[in-house]
Amino acid sequence: MTTQAIILKIILALGGLGLFLIGMKNMGEGLELAAGNKLRVLLQKITSNKFIAMLVGVLVTGVIQSSSATDAMVVGFANAGLMELGQAIGILFGAKIGTTVTSLLMAIDIKAYVPIFIFIGAVIITFSRKNNIKYYGQISAGFGMLFLGLSLMSENLKWMGESAAFTSIVDKLSFPLIGILVGVVFTGIIQSSSASVGIMMALAMAGVVTSLDQVVFVIFGFNVGACSAALLSSMGANRTAKQIALANFLISAIGALIMTLITIFLPFTSWIEMILPASKFGLASQISATHIIFNITITVVLLPFSGWIEKLTRFILPDTDEEKEKMETVYLDTRILTTPPMAVLSVENECKRLGELVCKNYHYAMTAFFDGDATLVEKVQKNEKLIDFLTHEITRYIVKINGLDILDSDRKTMGVMYSAIQDMERIGDHAENIVEHAKEMMSNKVKFTDAAIGELHHLDEMVSKLLEDGFSLFNAQSVDFEIAKAVIETESSLDSHVKIYKFNHISRMNSGVCSAENGTVYLDMLTILERVGDHANNIAFSIPRNKLGAIVKRG
Repeated sequence: MTTQAIILKIILALGGLGLFLIGMKNMGEGLELAAGNKLRVLLQKITSNKFIAMLVGVLVTGVIQSSSATDAMVVGFANAGLMELGQAIGILFGAKIGTTVTSLLMAIDIKAYVPIFIFIGAVIITFSRKNNIKYYGQISAGFGMLFLGLSLMSENLKWMGESAAFTSIVDKLSFPLIGILVGVVFTGIIQSSSASVGIMMALAMAGVVTSLDQVVFVIFGFNVGACSAALLSSMGANRTAKQIALANFLISAIGALIMTLITIFLPFTSWIEMILPASKFGLASQISATHIIFNITITVVLLPFSGWIEKLTRFILPDTDEEKEKMETVYLDTRILTTPPMAVLSVENECKRLGELVCKNYHYAMTAFFDGDATLVEKVQKNEKLIDFLTHEITRYIVKINGLDILDSDRKTMGVMYSAIQDMERIGDHAENIVEHAKEMMSNKVKFTDAAIGELHHLDEMVSKLLEDGFSLFNAQSVDFEIAKAVIETESSLDSHVKIYKFNHISRMNSGVCSAENGTVYLDMLTILERVGDHANNIAFSIPRNKLGAIVKRG
């Protein structure tokens, strides 16, 4: 074969590789988006039961078609405070089984039907107006491109099987240490064990690899190299995230050691040949089967000892007492953006955290006002800086999510979250205004009449009730008619009482009971409390319109 012909074959093979990787990515993303909220609900139900967590890992990875993505996602969850080490280990085991689905599909010979899948996907994507339907087109087109890329690679790599130089290199891979190291490095570069196995299957179909003995250790290395995504993702993350990445590596490394010993001292490859003869099923099917057996075996063997793996992880990377009060978000993590449904959940959790901080700051401010507590004034001012920071960071994160391909329902949720945090930030500003009045009263020794103090206490009770009920509705993101009715009635009562108390204040001013200086502070407090109530009311009904419809119908 001429040099020019070889160069053309290499270019076509690289094109096939690109098509294969894009197909795998599109299929995984389409499956993930089609699953949508179901994926989020599934991950929210994770418990400390390692077997349930493993099943969750299998299902999630089966959907997104990448154990590396699942591993990195789990690291992100841990860094966002959504998952503990014990819960994550079960998912990591499940992810290793779930990732074998891709290689199982690639082992099926459907070359003749590949163009049909691409055509169907293209038609759906082009003519469907609904995103939810387009995702199925993305799955179909991605599935077809994956196989078309695999076929293109195998067809244009056949010349390598005729080269003595390449045959010599492949033969060296049968040495355990060399094979594992090549597998680790290769998968560490492309960040996907499924893609690595697919490329190896293409080499087998091209005749470059002629027996399972040549590449069995490389396949073991693929599974260790797949841990690189989680290890890289854990850089800069918290201690738990780093421990999860380490546990993931330990599972695969111990598994590779066990399977290497089995292969060296037992006729492992002969068993594969006996079950799936190459003459009938092909070497590519044997490679797929080896990948599947590796991951199932290490799960069966090591999952019962997951407690020991957790202890070993903590021994190598001990827990530390991390500073909790930092000017940073708790739930937002850019790693989770690869899984939009979970990124939406992270925003919801961070908004709940912001809401708790806002309510706490309001109560601190009112206590400082009534009791003249200077220490609470400092707390309010410190918390206000954190409230402003969180508002800014949540807004930035929402913008990033809206730039992703997400469900229409999730986009609506991001809209109401954005609206709600603006109201929360304004309540924080009002709390700061309250403590400014508290400082003024303490420095000037301003005293209110018992009647005025009583009226402010009454308004404070109504505002506190509004905040409690309002955030209850908002956090649930669903409609409770009784609570919604209470919010509307309390907010209306607050407005009415503010008007009454303004009239009462004018009467006290006219009778000389209240001074002009006191009166200015009192009127400002009435306005502040009324506005806090308005913002609490807005937050209460920061719920997507389709859910708010229940209030309108019942009302």
